[in-house]
Amino acid sequence: MKLANNRLWTLLAITLALSFTGPASAFNLDSDLPITVSADNARLDDAQGIATYNGDVELVQGRTRLTAERVVLYRNAEGLSRIEASGKPARYQQPTRNGEGETDARALNITWSADENRLTFEREAIIEQNGNLFRGDVIHYDTVRRVVTAEGGTKTETGSGRVEMVIQPRSTGGIQGSDGSSESQ
Repeated sequence: MKLANNRLWTLLAITLALSFTGPASAFNLDSDLPITVSADNARLDDAQGIATYNGDVELVQGRTRLTAERVVLYRNAEGLSRIEASGKPARYQQPTRNGEGETDARALNITWSADENRLTFEREAIIEQNGNLFRGDVIHYDTVRRVVTAEGGTKTETGSGRVEMVIQPRSTGGIQGSDGSSESQ
């Protein structure tokens, strides 16, 4: 039974991952679109390659948007290499791969790593897309392989501590019967 449940959760995670945007997800460094940043205040340490933004921070590239209370950008010789955002919660939004709908992710900490091609949502992480929901203490999203992995956390008064997923039924265009089956029109 436990093996069947593990296979089900793996299948569900793969299904959710495939609905995310493809390799150009997150912030695309190869894009002609600039990443714009606005905040209440900023500090740039050019020698270290670190820019820190505080207060109602917003990063935007095209239709991809990150909002947080604090954002730290790291640069290396190749350019922007890492983004760390924190807030109550920090929020990441981007259009879905097919352009119908939006991925809306929230967590207390969000990290984007160009080198690892990974988005990480930590602490109270929730990802919603077209009515589907994925919740866990830590959620990693590999933007190239389009693989989502999640970890549960400690059980609290407000949460089970387990990874949770809600997947909406596929739209069949028919009328749903009282037993949940679909009838063609």
